[in-house]
Amino acid sequence: MMEEMNGGCSTPNRWECRIPTALVPPPPPKKKALFRVGKKPDPPKNGYFQPPDLDQLFSLLPPTPNNNT
Repeated sequence: MMEEMNGGCSTPNRWECRIPTALVPPPPPKKKALFRVGKKPDPPKNGYFQPPDLDQLFSLLPPTPNNNT
């Protein structure tokens, strides 16, 4: 009765249809080579970026009224 409901279809189970088992595991992935050619690059000619002093920057702004309610 079950075969009639399934239409007679089933998964193939012959040994020719089976996925072969791996006898030896695959090798691990190779590590990526680090990119190093030679010496370190020279520092910039104009120097590194020097951010402005934040206290001076905020002292230029007018004070805002405090709205505590």
